[in-house]
Amino acid sequence: MTNTRPLPITFPLHGTRLIEASAGTGKTFTLAALYLRLVLGHGEENAFSRPLLPPEVLVVTFTEAATEELRERIRDRLADAARIFADANADADDPVLAELLNDYREPEDRARCAQRLDAAAQWMDEAAIYTIHGFCNRMLKQHAFDSGSLFSLELQEDASDEQQMAARDYWRSIIADFPVSAANALQSENLGNPDALLDACRPLLGLKEADPEALPQSVKHWLTQTGPQADKDQQARQQLAAELPDFVEWVRAARDNKWLNGNSYRTTSLPGMLQTLQRYANGERLNDKAYDTLAKFSHEGMKLTKAGQDHRPDFAFCQQLDAVMEGRATTSLPRTDLLAHAAAWIDRRVDQVRRQTATMGFDDMLSRLHDALKGDNGERLAHVIRDQFPVALIDEFQDTDPTQYGIFSALYEGQEGTGWFMIGDPKQAIYAFRGADVFTYLKARRATEGNHYTLDKNFRSADAMVKAVNHLFTYSQNTFGDVFMMDNAIPFEAVTANGRKDVLLVDKKETSGITLWVDEQEKPVSAGQYRDQQAARCASEIAHLLNGAANGVTGFQKADSFRPLHPNDIAILVRDRTEAKAIRDALMERQVRSVYLSDQDSVFAQPEAHDLLLILHACATPESDTRVRSALACAVLDLAYAELDALNQDEVRWEETVEQFHGYRQQWQSQGVLPMLRSLLMDFHVPARLSQSLDGERALTNLLHLAELLQQAATQLDGEQSLIRYLEDTVEEGRGSSKESILRLESDDDRVKVITIHKSKGLEYPLVYLPFICSFRPADKNKPPLRYHENDHLNVSLEPDDNVENKADHERLAEDMRLLYVALTRACHTCTLGLAPYIKGRGKQNQLEKSAIGRLLFGTGVPNDGLRAALTPVAHDAINIIEAPDSNAECYQPKAESRTLRTPLIPVARQRQPWWIASYSALKQVQETLAPADPRGDQLAEQQDDTVIDDAEPLPDTIHAFPRGAAPGTLLHDVLEQAANQRFTQTLADPAEFETSVEEKLQARGWQDYMDVIRHWWKQAVTTALPLKNDQIALNTLHTYVPELEFVFPAHQVKVAEMDTLIRQHIHPTHPRPRLEADILNGMLKGFIDLVFEHDGKYYVLDYKSNWLGVDDSAYTLDAMTDAVLEKRYEVQYVLYLLALHRLLKSRLPDYDPDQHLGGAVYVFLRGLQGPAAGTVFDRPETGLIEALDTMFGGSS
Repeated sequence: MTNTRPLPITFPLHGTRLIEASAGTGKTFTLAALYLRLVLGHGEENAFSRPLLPPEVLVVTFTEAATEELRERIRDRLADAARIFADANADADDPVLAELLNDYREPEDRARCAQRLDAAAQWMDEAAIYTIHGFCNRMLKQHAFDSGSLFSLELQEDASDEQQMAARDYWRSIIADFPVSAANALQSENLGNPDALLDACRPLLGLKEADPEALPQSVKHWLTQTGPQADKDQQARQQLAAELPDFVEWVRAARDNKWLNGNSYRTTSLPGMLQTLQRYANGERLNDKAYDTLAKFSHEGMKLTKAGQDHRPDFAFCQQLDAVMEGRATTSLPRTDLLAHAAAWIDRRVDQVRRQTATMGFDDMLSRLHDALKGDNGERLAHVIRDQFPVALIDEFQDTDPTQYGIFSALYEGQEGTGWFMIGDPKQAIYAFRGADVFTYLKARRATEGNHYTLDKNFRSADAMVKAVNHLFTYSQNTFGDVFMMDNAIPFEAVTANGRKDVLLVDKKETSGITLWVDEQEKPVSAGQYRDQQAARCASEIAHLLNGAANGVTGFQKADSFRPLHPNDIAILVRDRTEAKAIRDALMERQVRSVYLSDQDSVFAQPEAHDLLLILHACATPESDTRVRSALACAVLDLAYAELDALNQDEVRWEETVEQFHGYRQQWQSQGVLPMLRSLLMDFHVPARLSQSLDGERALTNLLHLAELLQQAATQLDGEQSLIRYLEDTVEEGRGSSKESILRLESDDDRVKVITIHKSKGLEYPLVYLPFICSFRPADKNKPPLRYHENDHLNVSLEPDDNVENKADHERLAEDMRLLYVALTRACHTCTLGLAPYIKGRGKQNQLEKSAIGRLLFGTGVPNDGLRAALTPVAHDAINIIEAPDSNAECYQPKAESRTLRTPLIPVARQRQPWWIASYSALKQVQETLAPADPRGDQLAEQQDDTVIDDAEPLPDTIHAFPRGAAPGTLLHDVLEQAANQRFTQTLADPAEFETSVEEKLQARGWQDYMDVIRHWWKQAVTTALPLKNDQIALNTLHTYVPELEFVFPAHQVKVAEMDTLIRQHIHPTHPRPRLEADILNGMLKGFIDLVFEHDGKYYVLDYKSNWLGVDDSAYTLDAMTDAVLEKRYEVQYVLYLLALHRLLKSRLPDYDPDQHLGGAVYVFLRGLQGPAAGTVFDRPETGLIEALDTMFGGSS
């Protein structure tokens, strides 16, 4: 029973392990299942040591899009599992969930699992799912001390500026010390300036193959030889200058008498050869080809006929040329060594500059973390990261490189109590051009020997499609051996098929598997001819299929339902934009719309950019007839010739048009370039016209894209002409300066998809066409650099020979084999390939053995007309081998769809209501605002306009002499708040630290002279007995209290006037006071109560008031303080405070009764504590008022 359990359930979640997942076998499904098990702590002996949460499980993949997809897939998986586990009687169709349910049968276990899974799903925003660069960047920042990095580093994606400066530094520091002869030699090698040197060494940047501290020995030796060689060269030039006229006469005689070999000295070539001699004599710098010409006139290099042997010339310079040529052969520039040194030096300098400027590139993220882990503090850093992420799952591991592998091996290899799980497929390692290194993957594969696991069931493709791919690769492996050309390090292993529930019907016949279109010809087919023929065939076939779908005979049958084939069910996989253009043009001829999903061109390189430049010129200078006419004639506006001619003939219409462009200039100046261009496009009906053509959406998308980019650029530029210059410069370069300028997808509507094989990796399509699969790009020693591996080490050759070319081409073909595997495994139902005797260049025999499909099917070669015969052993039920069909002009004719629109849904009009958070201080009196609408404003409300003008002097050295106003009042509040926070009794018992703090506050405001006053006053405030209804309390006698209690409760459409009336009726109804301004409270009411305390089972609110009522204690009578309360409408404040306390007690006390528990409001005038009423106004409003307000604010009594 255990053996039949799926791998995601039995996989051990500890140690270092490798999962190899062939295409379509559920790699992401497996990864999500492992994540789910890690969260649950599932697996007994196969479990990790403890359950983990999302921030503890590191998941690394290689693109931003993949991280987001993975995050959502895992989140969905966790949420689904939580939902199922929450149901004690649930069953699951998912085999992994079914096994987990079986392992957790007890209801309490399932409930615990559901809770943990749900928590993990909600925590997925914090999940550690990163790209490799994102992970390294985060580790460098989070562990800056351990990694030796800075806390804040600016990402600098483009290193070209730093590299250019470093190249110039190299030139000044190193090349400037070379002798003049060496400088001349560099010039002849096209390395005569820093930019040329940088371009030449660019392929070696990052490899660090040389020691930047010391010049290579070969370069030092060359420097010692350049001087003598230059002397020989100069002597030969001088001798030639003296002998050239006589030598030219001899050459003419030799030509006339046929003394010179006719093949080496053709009559038509001799004038140019003599011109080279003249240039050499003149002292001009020559290239290698010119020196080859000179060699033909040296004594040893001169080729004479038999008749000419007796007339061999005896010119001294011929002998000297022998010495020059011999010296050139032995003292040639060690170009690769010099460039390797320059690259290493530039790399080091760029790194130094970036560390000084706190910047970092993408590659720096990896290299700095790698170096930190290998450095002196590496073990501590690795330990810290392992503690943070005890388990790491590395997705797409076949795309790793030595640096990335070095990072994770330093973190996890051989470490107890950790898990490092690599998931990948070496058969899909196709990103060498981006730095991915399949040899590193194979190294990891060897390191994990014995801990390999395989996913071997395909869930993507139909049974026949899986069998076809299995058969092709197994046939090639058995017939030609080593199918992936990696010394059998990547064997092909067949997979089983899960199958699909739907089947593809073509002309009502079930179709699946691989179809080979075979085009046999006596002569090989050139690249251009092959591309055109296959594009026409493929487009004709697609048009036929889509017409079949329109007629109901081609589509997908699933049980009793039938779905016609749609254009977006079809994908055409290509290698580059040339192939994409060929197939898209062929499809367009047949009225089939397509979209190219891999376009990386700049929108500034498109024709619309040139047209937009003409339009902007016309809008900026409408007084120029030439500019306006040029704009009107461009392809975007597309005025007919007759219309343009009519404008020329009709002066009135022309003036109207010019006036129209004047309007565009005015709109440009007032609103910006984007609104202006949109108006212009609409006025000339450009969107309507473009939407009628097959490729019109592309043009319209480009126009709108350009308009947005121009609007963005205009914010940094001044005036119309500067924006036009910006567009001119950018169009001339043909590329934008950022990713923003890459062409946008014109539509994701129902279209045939054209996509590169590289970008199609990880995707699937019902029907796939590979019309150009025979094409290839061989390694060419004449187009360095060439890259190849030896002993798992990457070599980059700038001066390749035949041996290097063969090694590089072998690796190229090996990657092409993997690319072919990726291409064939994208199809769900059927994949069609176009075969022909393909040749790149000229020749009589095809070169199919150099292509992946040729190597797969034919091994080392096949005759031009022998393709069908060679394919006989390949025959299989799932592989259809047919003669390539003829192309035709049949166009796609979709049936017009009649769509019945539903009755439009009109949203109910709702008047938007203002909503805000208010406080007591936001309530306005008719005459004035109580205080700013601030959450703490109710604490400051009493400080506004409370200064009473009085000729009498306040009693000195008392609280009455303390400054008045908002700031002093706030300080008095803060002093008592601090005393409450430290507990009143403790503050009184040990006041030293408290009084030091108070003194600092007074000094900060310049009130240090009042320290004795405040020291005496605060003790009075804490110890004075404050009267209640039938009792009294002092602050230092309180046991249960909360200072600065914050409250928030909803206020829905509360009418302030009604609330004011209600309060007036219950509190001092006969006493006059300002009325509150009619307003509506809608939102939340918020406030801070200075003190809430409990006394004898009742709960009270207490608020401090610092209002100044007079010069001494006698001014603070109960009547005076009551007048102040009503004048400032503090009764509104304390009623709202009591309402908040009422609601709090109602929710906290199970037997709450307001008459029993709600004590009242204590308002303490801080300057009147020694007055006749102890500075206190106490009130207990009627319970009916509190309950009426509760109802008014949306509560229930």
